[in-house]
Amino acid sequence: MSLDQGTKEEITKKFQLHEKDTGSADVQIAILTERITELTEHLKRNPKDHGSRLAPS
Repeated sequence: MSLDQGTKEEITKKFQLHEKDTGSADVQIAILTERITELTEHLKRNPKDHGSRLAPS
């Protein structure tokens, strides 16, 4: 359920404040938002997947 490296790089490039910025609040929030969105979509498609619901990766 985690994001692949390419997706993380795209998000980082979009929200980074400078060239080497990988940990600013903007980048972290964007990555977490994408993870939440993917998990929400997964749980809509797989309502009986209680493991992912209880312990998101």
